Amino acid sequence: MTKKELYEKNLVLSAEFSRYLLEHPEVAAKLPGSALVVILPEYDEELAAENMKIAHKHREEDQPLLLVRVKRLAPERKSRLIRPKLEIIPA
Repeated sequence: MTKKELYEKNLVLSAEFSRYLLEHPEVAAKLPGSALVVILPEYDEELAAENMKIAHKHREEDQPLLLVRVKRLAPERKSRLIRPKLEIIPA
């Protein structure tokens, strides 16, 4: 897996986890603020292994790990914007 693929896959997972926490504030409230979050997609063993390797490399002493095991991702949804109007204001 290239660094770009690793970055892009983790970008999607991070955004989805952030969205999950926004939709479930009761879960977010229980998380230790100092924890290192490691997302482990069970559907992508290579990515999960890379994420654990990165976590162990960057984990600070006595820092808790928050492992987020993900079975799979739901299909992508279309944008919920309805007829947006874009306006460009020149410099």
